[in-house]
Amino acid sequence: MLTYPEFDPVAFTAFESLTLFGKTFGPLEVHWYGLMYLFGFAACWGLGMYRAGKPYYVVYRKQMDDLLFYVAMGVVLGARVGYVLFYQFPDLMADPLMLIRVWEGGMSFHGGLLGVITATLMYCRKHNQNFFDVIDFFAPFVPIALGLGRLGNFIGGELYGRATDVSWAMIFPKDPLQVARHPSQLYQLFFEGVVLFTILFLFSRKHRPRAAVCSLFVLCYGIVRFGVEFVRQPDAHINFDLFGWM
Repeated sequence: MLTYPEFDPVAFTAFESLTLFGKTFGPLEVHWYGLMYLFGFAACWGLGMYRAGKPYYVVYRKQMDDLLFYVAMGVVLGARVGYVLFYQFPDLMADPLMLIRVWEGGMSFHGGLLGVITATLMYCRKHNQNFFDVIDFFAPFVPIALGLGRLGNFIGGELYGRATDVSWAMIFPKDPLQVARHPSQLYQLFFEGVVLFTILFLFSRKHRPRAAVCSLFVLCYGIVRFGVEFVRQPDAHINFDLFGWM
């Protein structure tokens, strides 16, 4: 069994307290998970700038800032709204302000996906571009953000795997049972991040038929996510969806 590194999920504290308009706020803690979003967006912007303007891409460098803004808003708002609507709807009805209390946690991939689709449609309408051409452009960059998000989960000691006796198992501090578990966040970092990025980036180096790149992303991500879920501990509020084991 490996020893889980004792990470501090808080990267740094911006200020201990701040008084504005007679009210005191703080401390403002910046978590590694939040920074991973920032690093992911920065990496996507950098790769986008590198590829923008190539003969078979419809996005130009002068459009990258606009595209990144739309996608970032789609990811963050979609992931948060999706999580609350899918998993905490009764709580939302009782306390609508919980929607904006993002520091309490709760982001969903499928909500983020729907948010990105919506934001991209808005971007395409503004710039009069084909939806699938734009999706094909930035789909190869998405695994970077996914992988960094899983790294943030690992640093935070959350979304860990199921109990196991493999030699690389770890005991996570937040686990109430304190048993050895799969470090499934690292599995997802490798497969959703490194492997999927490599496949998509190499595949998209040549001109491909419309929607081929984003279709490959959906296919590969579905396979990877489906596989890893069998060693990941289900969220307590979801548990197993089918047959008591899936």
